[in-house]
Amino acid sequence: MRKSLLLLLTLLLAFSMLLAACGKDKEDNAQTDEPGVTDNTENNPPATTEDPNAPKYGGVVYYAVDAEPEGFFEPGFYGSAVDSEILAFTTESMFKTGDDLKTYPNLAEWTISEDKKTYTFKIKQGVKWHNGDELTAEDWAYALEVLADKDYIGPRYENVKYIQGAEEKHAGKADHISGVKVIDPYTLEITFSEVRINNLENLWSTPMPKKYYEGIAVKDLPEHEKVRKNPVGLGPFKVKNIVPGESVELVRFDDYWQGKPYLDGVIVKVIDSSLIAGMLQNGEVDIMGIRPANLEELSSADNVRVEEAQGVSYSYIGIDFGHYDHEKGQAVMDNPKFQNKQLRQAMMYALNRQALIDTYLNGKAIIANSPIPSVFWTRAPESELNQYEYNPEKAKQLLEEAGYKDINGDGFVEDPDGQPFKINFGHYAGSSAFEGRAQAIIQNLRDVGLDVQLMTGSLVEFNTYNDMKDNDDPQLELFFGSWYTGSDPDPTGLWASTALWNHGRWVNEESDALLKEALSEKAFDDNYRKDIYVRWQKLFNDEVPALILWENTDLYGINKRLQGVHINALGAQNDVHKWWISE
Repeated sequence: MRKSLLLLLTLLLAFSMLLAACGKDKEDNAQTDEPGVTDNTENNPPATTEDPNAPKYGGVVYYAVDAEPEGFFEPGFYGSAVDSEILAFTTESMFKTGDDLKTYPNLAEWTISEDKKTYTFKIKQGVKWHNGDELTAEDWAYALEVLADKDYIGPRYENVKYIQGAEEKHAGKADHISGVKVIDPYTLEITFSEVRINNLENLWSTPMPKKYYEGIAVKDLPEHEKVRKNPVGLGPFKVKNIVPGESVELVRFDDYWQGKPYLDGVIVKVIDSSLIAGMLQNGEVDIMGIRPANLEELSSADNVRVEEAQGVSYSYIGIDFGHYDHEKGQAVMDNPKFQNKQLRQAMMYALNRQALIDTYLNGKAIIANSPIPSVFWTRAPESELNQYEYNPEKAKQLLEEAGYKDINGDGFVEDPDGQPFKINFGHYAGSSAFEGRAQAIIQNLRDVGLDVQLMTGSLVEFNTYNDMKDNDDPQLELFFGSWYTGSDPDPTGLWASTALWNHGRWVNEESDALLKEALSEKAFDDNYRKDIYVRWQKLFNDEVPALILWENTDLYGINKRLQGVHINALGAQNDVHKWWISE
């Protein structure tokens, strides 16, 4: 399945990365009064026409994206940031993440056994799917079974693999996951194979409509019309019409469990990135994530407000170390080209990251030296990380020490065996700034003697680019990417040797051991857990399995007529049922 969470993130993990991606915490309803968490026991306040500042029913909002959706309208199968943005309107999860990046009850509450292995979930009664069926524990159990099925080829097995019996189901040795038990229509018991600090955070929390998918084989689900054309969700809006490559029309779901949404509907429009500012100014778009290049033009737009937040996404340059063995669920480092650590460190010193930020991101990013964003409490202090400040002379010195020397005098180094050393660099198409950014990165590397060329001579269409990464296309030797981590600070789903989204296919035993230890029972002690993650970040920082570039500042352009938008580190699509139009 495709997964590249372009900024958005946008991008997954239901991967979730989504990446696959999503955060949870402890126990009961009392926690719903935490900052940024909606009390889900109350419906929307009734709309009124008496107070001009009170929410009103009616109207359609135009939500824009600048890339074509892949069209997987079931969270268990999507792989792109754009699909995830659409799904935020149409689907619902058992848990909800607050502004504090902790997890709170949403559709379910839970209790934990004394041995911390078994979680018992109580699901809200009366919650309706878009087709009128009631949500039950069977729907959640079914979703877990699908993700563990041997015929499931998506990227989210990681979110069920630690349930007791999931490995047997995934290997085709069992028909069901032994650790998943439906106690009654509203109670689900899940037992994990071992105690891990983030068993709840990592658990797949989005149910699937079991009755609706009845009779469809798991291998056929991703391309079935019930996923691609006629999806059924639990969210405040349901799909009415899809125009491939152009738009997805969503209409209000009156029976939404948190109360009738204020808007009549939302139209998700695919627009050319060069038209973002103009369409916001003209009122053709009400809200979208914008790029730093749009800021100057939007500064004079009286009808648009720009909001920003420090988010949980970062950009990097991936390095091709090998391929992914899908049968074993394991990365294989069989490409020797980039396995010299000094070569990788030299590339870091060669990159003028601040100049790239200033020139192509309008200064709206922060240089990063760790793949754990700084909003997390587990982030290593900068004083303990090599800063890799721009130093082309240091880069040249490291290359020479590693045996990469210019033998024939053409200005580019040969490899330690004296053979030509050429590197392909890949970047996806999109904003007009991408071409310049890609060429600037290439020039930085060429300036220290590395013969780097743009793969295929041009930027690659976004979904094609994702396919190339997923399929370990050998043309992608260095590749630009961005990750949206979600609310869980654990980087296992992106950087463990077993992770499908570890697109560079980095394998390091010490890294895997540290990541596992950071989730062990000892890690229930926050200080212990942070210490392990700091050690892991220092290892990553030294080994350089990817060239970490910067943490992105999330920017949003919002028409002033659109009210009720609440932005946090995870994005702008929080409580979209509360969005309303003031005119």
